[in-house]
Amino acid sequence: MAQIDEIYLQLLKEVLENGNKKEDRTETGTTSIFGKQIRFKMEDGFPLLTTKKIHTKSIIHELLWFLRGDTNIKYLQDNGVTIWDEWADENGELGPVYGKQWVNWKSIREKKVLYVDKGLSIKYTPTYINQIKNIIDILHTNPDSRRMMVSAWNVGDLKDMKLPPCHYGFQLYTRLLTYNERHAWCRGLGIIDESSSALSHTKMNALRIPTREISLMWNQRSVDTFLGLPFNIASYGFLLHMFAQQVNMKPGELIGNLGDVHIYDNHLEYVQKQLKRGTKLSSPQLQLKKASSIFDYTIEDFNLLGYQPFPNWKNVPIAI
Repeated sequence: MAQIDEIYLQLLKEVLENGNKKEDRTETGTTSIFGKQIRFKMEDGFPLLTTKKIHTKSIIHELLWFLRGDTNIKYLQDNGVTIWDEWADENGELGPVYGKQWVNWKSIREKKVLYVDKGLSIKYTPTYINQIKNIIDILHTNPDSRRMMVSAWNVGDLKDMKLPPCHYGFQLYTRLLTYNERHAWCRGLGIIDESSSALSHTKMNALRIPTREISLMWNQRSVDTFLGLPFNIASYGFLLHMFAQQVNMKPGELIGNLGDVHIYDNHLEYVQKQLKRGTKLSSPQLQLKKASSIFDYTIEDFNLLGYQPFPNWKNVPIAI
């Protein structure tokens, strides 16, 4: 069974068996548990569910939309993605949601004091922080840093967001690969086979074999386990691979710290059907074409090999 399906289905079972009945903002009702962690190793395959088909086009376009710093749904709609439609205003605006915070966080860094006839006037000059670019810079210059974090939870902007961030931040971590791990990477790429003589670190450096592994951990306050979580896992899986490719590191672990993990009452019948499906399918592999920067990827750069999931159900209701 695909690693992600085993972990994900076990989480669904735990919510059903140990969850608490709770009311919620949407008045749909949920079964909920609090505080779980899930972990996926990228070497075991890309973490995309096979027990139901996931619409990867929507996930990738949304991620690229985040990285553009965009907060209007026009780009998404132009590319056939409707997952944000219910929250946008009549002009397609969502307020300062994920993309704004990731690449265009507004910060008051300077102030000028002007003396005028009627008293003191203070003029604040805003600056804008690209958190994603900062992470890339740190990965190049100080990959052991413990400050490689991105936050979408801007308290000052929450009131202006049509939907506050569910996945509100993530952190990156890197470590040096051992000689054996680098050598295994060469075999995995087909550069050498089992009968080949050992390659030195110098030779592997010349071949641009990664010297480090990079992992990503995201934090999520509210987890729509049936509809939203499979999207979140895949989205951060794509982002991890993009970071890894841009700084020539091996993708390592993807870790999710989950807060309120819930199943909506109107999803329970679908959850039961999914739990009854076979689990013999294997995870796909991601083939990613390298872009000039993490901000320059397009949908054509992503190719999932061997993705043959069970079909999804149509017209599953969304709690709004």
